[in-house]
Amino acid sequence: MNLQSDDFELFAVPRRFAQDRAQLDARWKELQREAHPDRFAAQGPAAQRVAMQWSVRINEAYQRLKDPLKRAAYLCELHGAPIRAEDNTAMPAQFLMQQMQWREALQEGETPAQLDALERDMAAERHAATARLTQLIDEQQDWAGAAREVRALMFIARFAHDIEQRREQQGQ
Repeated sequence: MNLQSDDFELFAVPRRFAQDRAQLDARWKELQREAHPDRFAAQGPAAQRVAMQWSVRINEAYQRLKDPLKRAAYLCELHGAPIRAEDNTAMPAQFLMQQMQWREALQEGETPAQLDALERDMAAERHAATARLTQLIDEQQDWAGAAREVRALMFIARFAHDIEQRREQQGQ
């Protein structure tokens, strides 16, 4: 193991979007067992500090690899297409129109059934966007296209949170 390895190297998995979650979970447990600071107690505080650094690094990589959105963003960055969501909001015009329709539906949504329908739309779009990411990354290696799709998924995640807030405001 090398602290400078990327997450995929660290977890010994292929550098691609589609991942086997069970394999990631099993590898995380294995790596955590290997790097657990208690295993280095006899070697002194310095060895335990290094083991703690490893443990933190392993957890960071695991959090990134198990989350499809974080994993896609990480792959884009590794291939020179950073997401830069704070200063790059470029998205397809069709998706921008969809955003406006969802925002209007959220403002007008007053019943649980209306919010449920909006959540179903979000879930369907999240599923479709994730499938597009698999194709863009694993089949086409279209990193700029994948970065645009990641930004769209980031909007969907924020909007799902907005729906939850709307439910709380309405006491649902």
